[in-house]
Amino acid sequence: MKKLFFLLLALPSLAIASGAGIHLDTAPINLNDHGSLQRGARVFINYCLNCHSAAYMRYNRMQDIGLTEAQIKSNLLFAAEKPGETMKVAMRTADAKAWFGAPPPDLSVITRSRGPDWVYTYLRSFYRDDSRPTGWNNTVFDKVGMPHVMQELQGHLAPVYRMEKGEDGKEHHVIERFELIKPGKLTQAEYDALVGDLTNYLNWMGEPAKGDRMRIGLAVLLFLGVFYVVAFYLKKEFWKDVH
Repeated sequence: MKKLFFLLLALPSLAIASGAGIHLDTAPINLNDHGSLQRGARVFINYCLNCHSAAYMRYNRMQDIGLTEAQIKSNLLFAAEKPGETMKVAMRTADAKAWFGAPPPDLSVITRSRGPDWVYTYLRSFYRDDSRPTGWNNTVFDKVGMPHVMQELQGHLAPVYRMEKGEDGKEHHVIERFELIKPGKLTQAEYDALVGDLTNYLNWMGEPAKGDRMRIGLAVLLFLGVFYVVAFYLKKEFWKDVH
C-alpha cells in the first residue's frame, strides 16, 4: 500500500527505541458492541471521509450495526445523496497528490491489510516534528505524510529524546516519552476510547458480513455434527448383516 495518510491522532504512552521492534497496543475490538461501532462510524464520517474514501462500503450497510436509514440520512450522509451510495470523497486525486505527495489510500480494508492493533497504535502515535512538511510525525509510521487532523481533540505532543547505542555501535537519539505541550479537548482516556471506537468500526467495515458468516458457519458445523451421528448409525444398520 502507498504511504498511509490516516485521519486521526494520538496520545501514546509508548517508548520507541531505535533498532527495536515497534510495540503495538491491543485494539479494543468487539464487533458485537453496536454502540462502539456507531460512535466509530460517526468519527470516520466526520474526520476520515474528508480525505479517505471507503469505496467498497455503502452507507446503508450501517443498518447492520443498529442504525436506521433515517438516522443515516440525518447524521451521516454528508458526502452522498442516497444511502445506497458508496463512501467516496470529493477531493480530486491530482489535488491530493499535490497536497500530500500521494493520494490518501482507501480505508475499506485497512485493518485487514495492516491489522487492527497497528491501526489503533498508529492513530495514537502522532507527535510534533517541525522538520516535516505538515509539522507532524508518527512513531509507528516514520515520516508519515498525513497531518494530525484531530489535534484539537488530542492536543500537541512533543518527544523527549535520550541517547542509545544502536546495532552499528553508534549513539542515536531515540524517543523516550512524550510531553503534552498543548492540551486538547479530550483527556487521554477519552481520546483512547475515541480511537478504540474508530478502530473497531474500521475493523467491522473491512468485513461487515463476518458476524453472519461466523453464525452460519457454526450452524453448518452443528448440522454436520448431528448428521454424522445419524449417518454413523444408519451405516451400522445397513451393514449389520454384511460380513
